[in-house]
Amino acid sequence: MTKITIRSARALNASDGKERFLWDSELRGFGLRCSPKGRKTFILQYRQNGRTRRMSLGQFGALTPEQARELARRHLGEVAKGEDPSGDRQRERKAPNVSALCDRFLEEHVALRCKPTTQREYRRACELFIKPKLGGIRVMAVTRPDVAELHHSLRTKPYQANRVLGVLSKMFNLAEIWGLRPDGSNPTRHVPKYKEHKRERFLAPDEIDRLWKTLDKAISEGTETLHVASAFKLLLLTGCRLSEIQKLKWAYIRDDVIWLPDAKTGPRRVLLNQTALSLLLTLPRRPGNPYVIVGAMDGQHVTDMQKPWRRIRKTAELEDVRIHDLRHTYASIAAMAGQSLPMIGRLLGHTQAQSTARYAHLADETTRRASNEVDGLFGSFLTMPEPEPRAYLRLVSDAETENR
Repeated sequence: MTKITIRSARALNASDGKERFLWDSELRGFGLRCSPKGRKTFILQYRQNGRTRRMSLGQFGALTPEQARELARRHLGEVAKGEDPSGDRQRERKAPNVSALCDRFLEEHVALRCKPTTQREYRRACELFIKPKLGGIRVMAVTRPDVAELHHSLRTKPYQANRVLGVLSKMFNLAEIWGLRPDGSNPTRHVPKYKEHKRERFLAPDEIDRLWKTLDKAISEGTETLHVASAFKLLLLTGCRLSEIQKLKWAYIRDDVIWLPDAKTGPRRVLLNQTALSLLLTLPRRPGNPYVIVGAMDGQHVTDMQKPWRRIRKTAELEDVRIHDLRHTYASIAAMAGQSLPMIGRLLGHTQAQSTARYAHLADETTRRASNEVDGLFGSFLTMPEPEPRAYLRLVSDAETENR
């Protein structure tokens, strides 16, 4: 055993084709390994929990003996504290990267707990944005600046940027549960979301009338099927989401109530108003097809509502109106009718108050009108006192004095 120096390291060889070791006389466990092919690597050997562990420090040439000895000394300090640097390194090498985390997230969480539409959104976020930027980084190594940089790269699309941030947040919460990161280490924390300018489009009364007449005309002329045109009417009359009407089954309708077992926010019921109920009673049922809005294929519902909607809105001169805006219109009418925000939330099936907050200004208008009506009544009860004559004369006199 001798002190490892540049000279002794150069002298070590494996000319007989066997692995050779040179152990340092100055630092216990520090050595140099020469492979049968002549590759020389500094190593550290130590015992931890009754087992002999060996780890590589770096190649001779890339490190000098003194640099390797200092590195070995630091690792031995970790061993003295009860740590296992070799085991930590192996676990780090085996640790999954973000790409693998995405796959596990989609397979073990999203596929089991999310609806098909949400699954597609999450998969799109992973494949188009998260994997290309962070996929090769180890899950443990992802930092807040990494997340902030990805979020910033999508700054021109605030909505998309915030959705990706939300997916990352959920993924790293699960990474903590799965033991891939320490508790409380989610790198998305304190990364501020961009302000989103949500699009608000509600149909005015004349637009509703124009749309309704266009739908009636489309039915009478045969440009749209009765079921497709009725679907748009039901969206307007119930405030339901497109998928809820599109996949509505006759079995879900009982008396004047629609029972939706698999709505976006969980099972819910929709109370039908008289117009919606009358409309449903006019729709013919197709034998063997359980759906209300029947499609061209036997036993199936209509799968594409966008193409007929584009035709309808063009004829009705409502080019900027989306199908989802019919739901907004239903809520806006409820707000202007004086319904409270909690009630509007119940009508729409919202589970969070913030989802209904966008209709607050419409509800305020109704409240303001009511307040003005109350104010008008107060005005009719009160008689304003006439100004005292003496005070009036004094004011005139003062004014005349100033003019002089």
